[in-house]
Amino acid sequence: MSVQYDVTIIGGGIAGLQAAIQLGRYKHKIAVIDSNDGRSTICRSYHNILGWPDGVSGQTLRNLGKLQAEKLGVSFIQNEVTMVEKTEGFFKLYCRGGDSYFAKRLLLATGVKDNIPPIKNIYKCLGLTIYVCPDCDGYEVVDKHVIVIGSGKSGANMALTLTYFTKDITFINHDWKKLDSELLSKLEQSGITHIQDDTEEVLLEEGTENFVGVRLKSGEVIKGDRGFLGFPGNEVRSELATQLGIERTENKHIIVDPRTKKTNVEHVWAAGDIAVHSEQTTIAMGDGMQAAIWIHKSLLDEKTCD
Repeated sequence: MSVQYDVTIIGGGIAGLQAAIQLGRYKHKIAVIDSNDGRSTICRSYHNILGWPDGVSGQTLRNLGKLQAEKLGVSFIQNEVTMVEKTEGFFKLYCRGGDSYFAKRLLLATGVKDNIPPIKNIYKCLGLTIYVCPDCDGYEVVDKHVIVIGSGKSGANMALTLTYFTKDITFINHDWKKLDSELLSKLEQSGITHIQDDTEEVLLEEGTENFVGVRLKSGEVIKGDRGFLGFPGNEVRSELATQLGIERTENKHIIVDPRTKKTNVEHVWAAGDIAVHSEQTTIAMGDGMQAAIWIHKSLLDEKTCD
């Protein structure tokens, strides 16, 4: 017989953990199923979160959140949910390896996975001196020479966005995607150096993980103070939603009620990057909390009806 939970949360990132903590405080039987490869596992330092002025890593937040939830009786299962079925009164979740679980309520918090090219040393700097989000980390490059490694329109627009913070920008069009004349003109007018070449390697300051530039396929070395990535094709992990008939936007984000975070399918909620395009840690926390409150209300209503 598969284990049965009041609520199963799919995804143990920031939104999922915040929901788990709140639902644990309501003393429900909760499980978090997490494959441990979400965006928060690679974010090395968030600097725009209340109470962490010197930055905090995604892994630190995950570790602390898991400990906090476990003290409240929340169960954690490291696995990947591959299929979900809605049965009479329950959801049945199938995981890799043949394990399965039942849940009365479901929270999807599977997030977004960034498209990061396989460039040597890139992960050593990611979140420390190479960034992906100008809203999160644009402040970190104020008046510095920034090298934007990107692809076509996405990379060019990232470079243009960063002109708010610095005027010293080099855009490397990594995969040679063609730019239209309007974008080329904007880059020129903004004083952005535009180079078409593959980036072979991120260069590090000796003995550190500090970004100091890149080496191109041609062999040319470009020196810089910080790096930014500008690639399209981030993966919105909402495949399970399609199995349940949940409404999604054209870019595959799940549509939820803004007040409750509930989807169009009864007893299914969604929180975090999978549901909103702002993709901010603090918003994910709020989403997780909001979903948890309304999940609790629905469980209370069920008990009242019984």
